[in-house]
Amino acid sequence: MTLPTVEHETAANPRYSILWLHGLGADGHDFAPIVPELVDPAWPALRFVFPHAPVRPVTVNNGMSMRAWYDIYAFDAAARQDEAGIRASIAAVEALITREHERGVPSERIILAGFSQGGAIALAAGLRHTEKLAGIVALSTYLPISATLANERSAANAATPIFWGHGTADPVVVLPRGLASRDALQALGYAVDWHTYPMAHAVCADEIGDLRRWLGLRLA
Repeated sequence: MTLPTVEHETAANPRYSILWLHGLGADGHDFAPIVPELVDPAWPALRFVFPHAPVRPVTVNNGMSMRAWYDIYAFDAAARQDEAGIRASIAAVEALITREHERGVPSERIILAGFSQGGAIALAAGLRHTEKLAGIVALSTYLPISATLANERSAANAATPIFWGHGTADPVVVLPRGLASRDALQALGYAVDWHTYPMAHAVCADEIGDLRRWLGLRLA
C-alpha cells in the first residue's frame, strides 16, 4: 500500500518530482509551506510529494505513538538501530518512486529530500536505489544502517549529488554525528555539498536559499 501524501504541483504536467520526508512526530503537511519560498518560477513544472510516515510507538519518547519512519531506541550514535523499520521505510519510498514512474516521471528526474529522520531515509533509500536519481537532500540528519551501505549501495547513484544542511547548535542530531556521516559518504566517493548554519534542529532562510541554488542546477 502506498503511503498517504500531501501533494503540490507548481504547474501542469510536472517533469520533475521531489519526494520530501518529514521528521519524527511531524507529518506531510510540515514542509508543504516551504514550496512557494523554495521554488524559482523559471524552473520546469515540479510535483512535490510529502508523504505521511506510519504511526508507531517511539522508544525515546516513552513509547508514545506518533508518525515515525522507524523507532529510535536512543539518540547516541552507538545505539542499536531499528533496521527492520528503516528497511520498511526504504520500501515505502521505493513504492512512491514507482508511482512517480507511472505518472511519467523517471528516476533521473526525481529528487529525494528529507529532514531529520526523513533525511536519514532519503539517504538510505536514495543510495540503494537501482536507477539514477537527480539528487538527494539531507537536512539536519545522519546516515542510518551505515555498516551495510558499502555492500548494498547502487552503482547507479554513486555520483548522485547530495545537498546536506546542518545546524551548528543542533541538540537532536548533533553536528559531530552529521560530520561523521558526511565523512563516511565521502570515504565511499560520494560528492556531498555540505553546509552549516547557526541554528538548532531546524531549517533557516539561508539554507533555503542555498538549496534553491543547488536545485536550480539539477532542474534543467
